[in-house]
Amino acid sequence: MKGVVVTKNIEIVGESDKDWTDAVKVAVKEAAKTLRGISRVKVLSLTAAVKDNQIVAYRARVKVTFTVERE
Repeated sequence: MKGVVVTKNIEIVGESDKDWTDAVKVAVKEAAKTLRGISRVKVLSLTAAVKDNQIVAYRARVKVTFTVERE
């Protein structure tokens, strides 16, 4: 098949002590360690861990889309 692009999606959770934006960046950076051809990221949910009435960890569950390499 010529001209067909195959993509896959994985879900990953990034965590940061700074903010949710950084948590998304952490997730993409972690995914990039083992994946090539990342083309987009979709934020599925944002959560936070709370201790003593303070946010101690921001978490972002994301869907990372990447292109499958074919011969």
